[in-house]
Amino acid sequence: MTVHRIVRIIAGFFILLSLGLAHAMGQVDLTKMSWLWFTLFVGANLFQSGFTTFCPLDTILKKLGVPESAGDCKSGCA
Repeated sequence: MTVHRIVRIIAGFFILLSLGLAHAMGQVDLTKMSWLWFTLFVGANLFQSGFTTFCPLDTILKKLGVPESAGDCKSGCA
């Protein structure tokens, strides 16, 4: 388990926890469609990607040619 994966797991967990607590306290009604479902999707995706290493955004960005790391300097780096 790497730091990057643990950060994803914890970030996703806290997003899901905050939505769950807000719903339990009556501040958010997750039984109705709202933009909070998008937040729920992001939190769940972060959480699962920490365990599975699969992230749809990673795949999309790689196909668009975005480098995986800023340290990927093959020529002419200062």
